[in-house]
Amino acid sequence: MAGTLYLCATPIGNLDDITFRVLETLRNVDVIAAEDTRNSIKLLNRFEIKTPMTSYHEFNKYDKGRQLIEQLLEGKNVAVITDAGMPGISDPGEELVKMAHEAGVPVTVLPGACACVTALTLSGLPTRRFCFEAFLPSAKKERMEVLEELKNESRTIVLYEAPHRLAKTLAELFETLGERRVTVCRELTKKHENVFLTTLSAAAAYYEENEAKGECVLVVEGADKKELLRAEQEACAKLDLEEHMQRYLSEGMSKKEAMKAVAADRGLSKREIYAMLLERE
Repeated sequence: MAGTLYLCATPIGNLDDITFRVLETLRNVDVIAAEDTRNSIKLLNRFEIKTPMTSYHEFNKYDKGRQLIEQLLEGKNVAVITDAGMPGISDPGEELVKMAHEAGVPVTVLPGACACVTALTLSGLPTRRFCFEAFLPSAKKERMEVLEELKNESRTIVLYEAPHRLAKTLAELFETLGERRVTVCRELTKKHENVFLTTLSAAAAYYEENEAKGECVLVVEGADKKELLRAEQEACAKLDLEEHMQRYLSEGMSKKEAMKAVAADRGLSKREIYAMLLERE
């Protein structure tokens, strides 16, 4: 029988946040696959865990992943831990889970701390609906594409950022999204935890003058739905009627559906749109 792949949440700062279940599992599995063994050894030493470790990270996730799957198929149990938080969230654990499912290996999760959810609940911004973008892409073109997508995102946005890039990212967010409320969370669960509720422009200006320390989570207010609708209506009003129709037809809508959508955009009835199209024919 195959062993089990255990996804074990580790503390995001305060080591006392680890669960009893994770500690027991780390002691009893055959091997621990750690994102950074140099970092994880501090955790294992703190709780006197002697289980063998192996490195599993972004640069060996395919080759090492196959090796770990082989061990699992031989009946060994493997625990996966990241540097902090939940494996699979903005780390290579995602790929190993996929490989395990494809190989028919049982996978289970031992939940615990997660910086994304921790920051969201601390932010003072709406929590019912949110999107998680992790780290923005480093490539300029891809980065701008993601920022443009976020411009029309009405849900609360959660991003990760390194301290040395914080000021630049906040400035880019302000430039692309406009003024929004933002909560900058640093050093979560640690002694010097800091939660800074402000605006994008003020945060960008502050961190341009003040050095940020510690990993950061940004929680950004989503776009106002009424403003988005108004902007969409203004843009659509500038379109020729046929262009407006073609916009929806090219998305795969039927003519009837496209007329309904155009009517809604222009604040008219579907019958009025139909009559206008007949006149043009």
